[in-house]
Amino acid sequence: MLDHIIITVSDLERSVAFYSNALKPLNISLSMDFKGKDGHPDLKGFGDGNTVFFFLKEGKSMSNSNEVHIGFVAKDHNQVEAFHTSAVEAGAKSMYAPRIFPEYYPGYFATWIIDPDGYEIELVHKS
Repeated sequence: MLDHIIITVSDLERSVAFYSNALKPLNISLSMDFKGKDGHPDLKGFGDGNTVFFFLKEGKSMSNSNEVHIGFVAKDHNQVEAFHTSAVEAGAKSMYAPRIFPEYYPGYFATWIIDPDGYEIELVHKS
């Protein structure tokens, strides 16, 4: 089980704005502004009100859509569709519009977007 993930982004302000909008349909929001010291970077943490699990740090992003893939869990198909709309409106590129991916299994409903740094972000509802 994973506790958290940190990704390096080239423009922290842009990415905080992007993820604040894109993750809104999942009720995930900016919840922590960690000021680093002693060599630890500043972090912007996103969470669901119970825990913070997705962090951004500024630096040189070396990503492209083949290097990093992060999958978030959706509670239903409507949330997958709302995420896709919000992410694209926030500036993401749509990789796959929301649909069923029967190659994984019949109840795998998902969407993939590419964030401003080239990271592949998926939202999936498994039924």
